[in-house]
Amino acid sequence: MTAQAELFVKICGITELSDAVHAVEQGATALGFVFWSRSPRCISPDRAATITAALRPGVQTVGVFVNEAVDEIRLVADQAGLTTIQLHGDEPASYANELDRSVLRATTVDRIEQVAAAWPADTIFLMDAADPVLRGGTGRTVDWGRAAAAARSWRIVLAGGLTPDNVAEAVDTVRPFGVDVSSGVEDAPGVKNRDKVARFLASARGAGGVRGER
Repeated sequence: MTAQAELFVKICGITELSDAVHAVEQGATALGFVFWSRSPRCISPDRAATITAALRPGVQTVGVFVNEAVDEIRLVADQAGLTTIQLHGDEPASYANELDRSVLRATTVDRIEQVAAAWPADTIFLMDAADPVLRGGTGRTVDWGRAAAAARSWRIVLAGGLTPDNVAEAVDTVRPFGVDVSSGVEDAPGVKNRDKVARFLASARGAGGVRGER
């Protein structure tokens, strides 16, 4: 029997220290900070640094970037105190070796095979709804059946349209490496609803379908 692995749970689009602290207290293993200027959840590196510096050790701090140069990503990551880089644009697989941090590569169910073939075998893939304008945080769900098929071959973090009301079913159906939520726990872009955050985290962790270690 394989060991049950802890579910990676990321609350993305953090803009306030109090929201970050609350999410971690409720069990979030990662927090996401968006550095794409066209996002309504965009945060400055200095503001993100104030938040990450106040967090307890062990919390993954994920910076979301869209088609930025490697040098710019490195600079922001150093300024903001990031542990992980989420690439949400059309970045090539060469970024995996050029960045000096863990990489979370965003993709869609339609492109997962093509993207996974190009990226290193240990890459974690964030599976989100396709949107060339918003990139993420759309509130639209992905095809859970196809995501489940992908999760049998790769480490998948499921995103897109997750809420406190459907995340347990999503985890049971897809059996992902983790889940990621932004708009599903918000009152407005970047403004988290703490009751929704708490319920989301409790529901995600209470689900029975977390994938075992391969």
